[in-house]
Amino acid sequence: MTLLVHMFLAFFIPGILGYGGGPASIPLIENEVVGHYHWMSVTEFSNVLALGNALPGPIATKMAGYIGYQVGGIAGSLVALFATIAPSLILLIVLLQILYRFKDSPKVKRLTLMIRPIIVVMLGVMAWNFFTASNKASGWLPMILIGAASFVLMQRLKVHPAFVVAGALIIGAAFMG
Repeated sequence: MTLLVHMFLAFFIPGILGYGGGPASIPLIENEVVGHYHWMSVTEFSNVLALGNALPGPIATKMAGYIGYQVGGIAGSLVALFATIAPSLILLIVLLQILYRFKDSPKVKRLTLMIRPIIVVMLGVMAWNFFTASNKASGWLPMILIGAASFVLMQRLKVHPAFVVAGALIIGAAFMG
């Protein structure tokens, strides 16, 4: 088999078997990369793991991108990255097709209606946590100014949320610095 096929298998199999995401997949990836294909030594793999932990985001995809690039260049990086997300992608597509098939079912509609209040409560709790953390970090004045300005900019002036978030970050940094 070619290197890219091996690369795909080395990251696809841990993606299927590593239930729980990146941390559960790390030993499986290590087994494939170090034990099975011998692309890296244990020390090299531990360095990649340390680098992956130091950066934000999912660890399995960062490791796949780095290892794929080290072993197979840009093509290896793309194949390893795709192989890492492919199991979740396939499962999501299958589950969405099943859900779409039963979207008109009274049971599914009832389930959707029952889930909505839970989502509202979870979003409310998250907003409250953000509110209290923001109040502790910078106080009432910046929090009220950023909230009011964000509302006016997005609702009245139709400014794109990305620009509002960037502006809020700048204002927050100015008050915290």
